[in-house]
Amino acid sequence: MTACTVIGLGEAGATYAAALTAAGHTVTGYDPVAPTTPAGVTRAATAAEACRDADIVLVMTGAAAARAVALECLPVMAAGSCYADFTSSSPGVMQELGQLPGKADFADVAILGPVSALGEKTPLMVSGPGAQAVADLLRPLGVDVEITEGEPGAAMAHKLLRSVLMKGLASVVVEAVTAGKAAGLEEWIRGQIAKQLAGDGQAVIDRFLTGTVKHAVRRSKEMQDTASYLSDLGVPAEMTNASAAALTRIAQATVPVLR
Repeated sequence: MTACTVIGLGEAGATYAAALTAAGHTVTGYDPVAPTTPAGVTRAATAAEACRDADIVLVMTGAAAARAVALECLPVMAAGSCYADFTSSSPGVMQELGQLPGKADFADVAILGPVSALGEKTPLMVSGPGAQAVADLLRPLGVDVEITEGEPGAAMAHKLLRSVLMKGLASVVVEAVTAGKAAGLEEWIRGQIAKQLAGDGQAVIDRFLTGTVKHAVRRSKEMQDTASYLSDLGVPAEMTNASAAALTRIAQATVPVLR
């Protein structure tokens, strides 16, 4: 079995720590503020202490703490060990952390879904020298771990591109359903959303790419009118206003220059 350390025992950290313990691994945890420790996990007094004898370290803190944790932990880790950063740090930060002095193999780990819903089986994408060690540890738990080529930062670059879609789409759906509810048409707008999300995804992408450019002028005006309607309904229209602005920009970029 593997000597594992989990830094950060919040929702995600506690989930992985508990799953690794249940799988028979020895798990040490560190968190300066979490009030509880998962059963079977030994809690260390400092991050460095938690990492000193670890085969693999999973860092589950917020992104703001990623650099400080790496600076404390990497110097005490042995050659052949793995330091896996699960924080939502930018690709540039991941690249920087992967170049810090230390003997451990660094892995950039992107969590591709809500741990609150999927638990330790949330799909992951991993890059960097320690990617295989992360896959070897977590795949036996039933985790879909995809190793992507590239140095640390490559996995997070994929995640942030996905976030453009997933977080943007979620915000649009929330705005549309909220407006539908205010207009007394919630079930109808839910049906429209479901219809758009079904079917041939690639065909929908192509239709969006070509149709948006071709009809940007008309659609920009339509979205401005939509924003006014949402204002009349008393519904926030951040995504609608952003769409109107984006369509205006696209329209201006595609207007032929007259000489």
